[in-house]
Amino acid sequence: QVTLVESGGGLVQAGGSLRLSCAASGRTFSDYAMGWFRQAPGKEREFVAAINWSGGSTYYGDSVKGRFTISRDNAKNTVSLQMNSLKPEDTAVYYCAVHARARYNYAMGLKNRNEYNYWGRGTQVTVSS
Repeated sequence: QVTLVESGGGLVQAGGSLRLSCAASGRTFSDYAMGWFRQAPGKEREFVAAINWSGGSTYYGDSVKGRFTISRDNAKNTVSLQMNSLKPEDTAVYYCAVHARARYNYAMGLKNRNEYNYWGRGTQVTVSS
């Protein structure tokens, strides 16, 4: 059983920064890509960022490119999302997830929420204008 626990969400003013963290347990963390997704009220869950098993490749959604940075620490079984220059439209619940396939590193699959088989409960990020 894989457990993912997100932390670091909160309320921030537009232009501010937050750092989300996700702690993973129950799987050989370093063999799997990790992703961050978000879901705003009334909207579908959308891709935010992903990082391959080694940390050597990263991928971002168009709306966050240049503002968000994903990273991982395989020694600590954690993945982080540094969010800068936050906008009100970034307001959402943010989820971390584990990709279903070991050593997977194709952008199309890493951006597809249906290819992730374990999810955290999410952390709320609210950006005020």
